[in-house]
Amino acid sequence: MQSEDKIPAHVAIIMDGNGRWARQRGLPKMMGHKKGSEAVRGILKACGEIGVRYLTLYAFSTENWKRPQTEVKALMRLLQMQLERETRDLIRNNVRLNVIGRIDNLPEWVRKNC
Repeated sequence: MQSEDKIPAHVAIIMDGNGRWARQRGLPKMMGHKKGSEAVRGILKACGEIGVRYLTLYAFSTENWKRPQTEVKALMRLLQMQLERETRDLIRNNVRLNVIGRIDNLPEWVRKNC
């Protein structure tokens, strides 16, 4: 069996614990969310390098909508900023982004651009 036979075609990651990560370090919760979103770049790069064909990131559950409105708005803004920053690299690296799940509550900009 060759090493490429051991690479999964699909990897799924539940993005959880960013707030706890920040709290353990005495940082604001949003700093944890920002660090978590930045980690996605490394994950995408690694998946591309080793040949993972599909990556699913479970990033925002229906429970997350129950968070304080200011936090939800900040998370949506963070999502928008990351998409604006990363879109060119995603296209250049032949990465297709599909948003799945209940997308009706996502900001219009996100729904139109994903």
